[in-house]
Amino acid sequence: MTMINKPIVNAPLKKLNSWRVGGSAKQLFKPTSIEELSQFLPTLSDDDKPIWIGLGSNVLIADQGIDNTVILTLGGIAQLELQADNIIRMEAGVTCAKAAKFCVQHDFIDGEFFAGIPGTIGGALAMNAGAFNGETWRYVIAVETIDKRGKVRVRQSSDYTVGYRHVAGPGITSGPCEWFVAAYFKLPQGDGKTTQKNIKSLLKKRGETQPIGLPSCGSVFKNPQGDYAARLIESCDLKGYQIGGAQVSLKHANFIINTGTATAADIADLIRAVQNKVAEVTQINLHTEVRFLGFELN
Repeated sequence: MTMINKPIVNAPLKKLNSWRVGGSAKQLFKPTSIEELSQFLPTLSDDDKPIWIGLGSNVLIADQGIDNTVILTLGGIAQLELQADNIIRMEAGVTCAKAAKFCVQHDFIDGEFFAGIPGTIGGALAMNAGAFNGETWRYVIAVETIDKRGKVRVRQSSDYTVGYRHVAGPGITSGPCEWFVAAYFKLPQGDGKTTQKNIKSLLKKRGETQPIGLPSCGSVFKNPQGDYAARLIESCDLKGYQIGGAQVSLKHANFIINTGTATAADIADLIRAVQNKVAEVTQINLHTEVRFLGFELN
C-alpha cells in the first residue's frame, strides 16, 4: 500500500492542545488508518520515540517545542463500530464524547463516564481515564497495539495491571514500546434514553463546577488516596493564584487555565508552586495527571 500522507515538518502544536501553548514538533504525521500508520512507524529513526496526541487535553508542550515525531490520531484512526455479541470496537482517535453518544444510540448503559473525559480513546486507555465514577478499563476486554516496526497485536485486558490513572503491561512497563490503537469494550445494555438523561444531568453539573470553555487540560493533579486534590489546593488559599498568564481556576482548584497570555513555562511554574505549597501546608505530595513534553518538572 502506498502511503497517502506525508509528515508535516516543523509543525506548530499550539492549536493541537487544549492549553493552547507550546512550540513545534520535529514532524507531525496524520495517519488515515492503522494500516497507513503501520507503514509509517518503521521509517522513524531508532532515537525518535513518537508522541501520540488525540485532542491534546492531557499534555503540556514546552515553549521550545519537542524534537520528536508527533502522531495525531484524531480524525484519522477513528473508526467506531458495533460488532458481534454487542462488543464495541473503538479506535484511538475516537473522541470520548462520540463514544458516549454511541452508547446512547445503541442502548448501552454505564457509558455516561465517557462524556466527562475531554479526550480520545487512546489517551483514555493510556491513563485509565475516568469521570462520573466510571473508568475506562472497567469495560475493556481487549486492545489492539502497534509497535515501532508497525506490527499490530491484539492483547487481552488481563495482560495489563490497571489502577487509578495508571496502566502497566506489555510495551508500557516491559518489553519494546507498544501503543494503543484500538480497544474492544463490553458494556451492559439497558435504556439509552435513561443514559442520555444521566449524561445531560452530569454535564450540567460539570458546567456549573468546572471552567468549561476556557483553555485548560482538565484535572491537573491526581486525587490522593482518601482525599481530593481540589480540596487540598483550595485549603491552601490557592484559588485564583496566578503566574504570568496561568491561573488556578476560581471555579475548580484542580484546573489551571490559560487566561489568554500563558506560556508553557508559566503553567509549569504554577504547577510547581501549587505542589510546593500543598506539600508545605499539608505534607501531601500532589502528583500530576499531565504529560510534560519537551521538558521535565524538577
